[in-house]
Amino acid sequence: MGLIILILNTRPLPDVTLVTHEVRLVFTQFMDIFLDALPFMLLGILLSTIVEGFIPETFIRRMTPRHPLVGILFGCVLGIMFPLCECGMIPFVRRLMRKGMPVYIAVIFILVGPILNPIVFASTYMAFRSEPAMAYSRMGLAFLVALVVGFVLTQFLKSSPLRQPIAPDSGSAPWHAHAHTNTDMHGGHEHGGMHHHHHHQHNHDHHDHGHQHDHHHGHSHSHDHSHAHGGRLGMMLSHGTSELYEMGKYLMIGAMLTALVQTFITKDSLSAIGHGAILSHLFMMGFAYLLSLCSTTDAFVVTSFSNTFSSGSILAFLVFGPMIDVKSTFMLLTVFKARFVLTLSILVGGTVFAGSLLFMKLFHL
Repeated sequence: MGLIILILNTRPLPDVTLVTHEVRLVFTQFMDIFLDALPFMLLGILLSTIVEGFIPETFIRRMTPRHPLVGILFGCVLGIMFPLCECGMIPFVRRLMRKGMPVYIAVIFILVGPILNPIVFASTYMAFRSEPAMAYSRMGLAFLVALVVGFVLTQFLKSSPLRQPIAPDSGSAPWHAHAHTNTDMHGGHEHGGMHHHHHHQHNHDHHDHGHQHDHHHGHSHSHDHSHAHGGRLGMMLSHGTSELYEMGKYLMIGAMLTALVQTFITKDSLSAIGHGAILSHLFMMGFAYLLSLCSTTDAFVVTSFSNTFSSGSILAFLVFGPMIDVKSTFMLLTVFKARFVLTLSILVGGTVFAGSLLFMKLFHL
């Protein structure tokens, strides 16, 4: 606070009109980006919540192929079947691995799932209406990354990259069955003892006691059934609220940073970086890593750089950001070892960099 007062007392204040104009410009650009991206973010949250509430994870386990190449393709198809944003990808994949999904398929799903889905394709296509090839190139480069990463993992991954071993999810039924059996045996023993001492008295009342037990059991079942529906609805609402908070937070931060960059950094300064064949790609990949935008909304943010940066560097932004960014790095570190996350990040970064240059040459982006 003292430093702020010192600066205000020693430096002349800028013109209020100029400050008001710049603030208004930042706010206008922020709202344009945010409102364009908001419908796609909400649609992604809705589908993610439906998947969370109604799709059983055992369904994935039964469908998981054994052949590596088919497994790579399966990991890509999961992105279409389960259009989850990267914000909710790690917890979901952790459950799938607990159900028996191989690690390399789970990693591919984490990387390309946030890109290879209909919502992201639609948002990218809408953001680049004048350049629809960008949407197709984004899908193609993401698939190329999946092939490269899948091949490397199946060939060179010899030890488990998991930070902690994930025990197979045998479910809670065996424990409950064991406890129920012990209770029944214990109850049967006591009930048999009671019959031994009071056989004639209990023989008459046994039917009434069983009737009451059945009545209460039926009532309990009905209550549990309604409670299960209420629990599922509550879980879905909680999941949707959490997704909205997480993705909305990063969208607002990304939109504000982009609006600030567009307002206070001159076009000439950005052009010096944007026209470099290599530097522009590295800059946009680093920019995507720091912004940590949701894949359903990042296309609306980066489209404002179309006139300054090359299409290849924008493609690198669109592919690298959803795969590896600040928030996903920390989330990956909760599941995988730090060395594996670092190696994976370098592998993805190198593939996206080379692939974006290749796509730019082949398709004249």
